[in-house]
Amino acid sequence: METVFKKTPPFYGSGTALVTPFDGPGRINFDMLERLIEFQIENSTDALIVCGTTGECATLSDQEKRSIFRFAVKIVNGRIPVICGTGSNSTKHSAELSVMAEYVGANGLLVVTPYYNKTSQAGLAEHFTAVADSTCLPLIMYNVPSRTGMSISPAVCARLKEHERIVAIKEASSDISHIAKIAEACGDGLYIYSGNDDQTVPILSLGGIGVISVFSNIMPFETHELCRLWAEGRTDKALKLQLKYLGLMNALFSDVNPMPVKAALGLMGFDSGACRPPLTSADPNALEKLSALMKKFGLI
Repeated sequence: METVFKKTPPFYGSGTALVTPFDGPGRINFDMLERLIEFQIENSTDALIVCGTTGECATLSDQEKRSIFRFAVKIVNGRIPVICGTGSNSTKHSAELSVMAEYVGANGLLVVTPYYNKTSQAGLAEHFTAVADSTCLPLIMYNVPSRTGMSISPAVCARLKEHERIVAIKEASSDISHIAKIAEACGDGLYIYSGNDDQTVPILSLGGIGVISVFSNIMPFETHELCRLWAEGRTDKALKLQLKYLGLMNALFSDVNPMPVKAALGLMGFDSGACRPPLTSADPNALEKLSALMKKFGLI
């Protein structure tokens, strides 16, 4: 059966996968979180994604997630969409987090595939369907096999595109051929966001509508511009931006995310604190190279 309704994605363009700032004792630093949110909005970010991988969701309690969801929605105050990371390796838990996000006023959900216990492709279809059925919010599936040990197949994407609230997929598989097969299988029934900054233009060329970005934590305007230029048909200029910042994008992944990007924000005056264990400080050699690139682009 073909999709006969037109879906509306939560956003087009650049969505920042926002870090979660902590203070010295490791509590959420809401003053800094507000500064980061305002920095993003002032620099034209198209959406904010909170409590995702970059937001250290794995080490946040449900109470902390709820407080971040509520705070982000309050501070943003409708200026741009707020997407909440509500993924879990328990379908019931993911649904509960999604209901929580809807209750506080989120504009959408980012739901990662189950991890550790994983599941079959049939189980994936049932998992995302159950979570999508739990709220009235649009749901973005999140495919990141390097973190979860499993990938959403194009066939399952084609099946799930028929659900009116499963509207998009964040593709961080790094497999362009796989992403092309999803685009072929789903057409307009499932929007695609790049989940890797270094593949934003390649994924846009396959029909993608934007990026959920780590890079935009430190360069929000430039990430927005890259997506805007592509959408306006100025693809040559978008490609130039992609290549111009490619080295800096890659430097943010020179160690486990979000360790480098938190260090980068600190260098810019946004002290977001240390990552929670088991994450630690980024490799000093990697940070030295990152710092040099940031100086090159006038960030510090």
